[in-house]
Amino acid sequence: MYDLILRNARLVDDTVIDIAIKDGKIAALGDVTGETREERQLNGEFYVSAGWIDSHVHCYQKSPIYHDDPDSIGIHTGVTTVVDAGSTGADDIDEFYELTRSARTDVYALLNISKVGLIAQNELSDMANIDKVAVCDAVTRHPGFIIGIKARMSSSVVGANGIKPLEIAKEIQRENGDLPLMVHIGNNPPDLDEITDLLTSGDIITHCYNGKPNRILTSAGELRASVSSAIQRGVRLDVGHGTASFSFEVAKIAISKGIFPHTISSDIYCRNRINGPVHSLGVVMSKFLSIGMSLPQVIDCVTSHAADGLRLVNKGRLSIGLDGDLTIFAKRRQPTVFTDSENQTLQGEQLLVALAAVRAGKWFTTEQGKQEHVFDL
Repeated sequence: MYDLILRNARLVDDTVIDIAIKDGKIAALGDVTGETREERQLNGEFYVSAGWIDSHVHCYQKSPIYHDDPDSIGIHTGVTTVVDAGSTGADDIDEFYELTRSARTDVYALLNISKVGLIAQNELSDMANIDKVAVCDAVTRHPGFIIGIKARMSSSVVGANGIKPLEIAKEIQRENGDLPLMVHIGNNPPDLDEITDLLTSGDIITHCYNGKPNRILTSAGELRASVSSAIQRGVRLDVGHGTASFSFEVAKIAISKGIFPHTISSDIYCRNRINGPVHSLGVVMSKFLSIGMSLPQVIDCVTSHAADGLRLVNKGRLSIGLDGDLTIFAKRRQPTVFTDSENQTLQGEQLLVALAAVRAGKWFTTEQGKQEHVFDL
């Protein structure tokens, strides 16, 4: 007997199938027969994808700067998995881990290479904060929870240390099984060319479409040669929208030249969730529909591409045996004015609205779904 069957779920390629879940895993796809404890009829009206993964959030509730509740940015908005990007370092990762055990959303962490995490904006200005042994010990204590490391490489963070923290981050990476490394880019120094020259295949540049002078495009609107070379080596581009790190102009120019993001992430926390410009991962995804990406391209960026980049091998695809995580959503023709991190606006015509999620086989109606009474039984 199955635990849950979704009947007539529309996939992003517009095929319609049944999806069955058993013991928290996808158990059958297609024309499913057999008994089930729970059944949801979607009538081909609602889209279903693998559960959305937001690969850059801040959800350590006790962070003094960037904090939120995992479920407020996760399951309540249709996001089944969130990855906290460096809110905690070795000093507070244990407490963060314990707090996440009560979340309904699946939570992972990219460990800040600074042991103090994000208790201030300049966590890498003091090299004494980078403790390689403490990082190794934390990774050993929390295998499967710490899935990578984070280094914020902008002038306000590193102070006079320039590129040195990233050099040590690469050493930490090599000494800990080549964990994925996410690198925040912002104002220089260090210069973006210095940063990209150190990056290797699988490393992630987040805030890839920021509008700051130290951005991926030259003043002539061309992709920097160093960034082009990094992408060719297998370095990945992550959106990391955030409060100050996403420009419509940069994104539109880049995408028009075929420079697509590998992953779309929100860099969400309570303030930019409530007051904008982020609001939710679904809103960020909708912005990329408005820029010109297709629905399958956008969904890949929060499912298979996100899972691949962070080595979440049981997530990101609708395949038998993988985690029973699904997002149920609508694509609505709804004129919407979107705002980027530079207070520039863009008129969009389509909005992705998450109405429900399935996490490890259990159904959750989102806050929006509850308001609309779409799935009331």
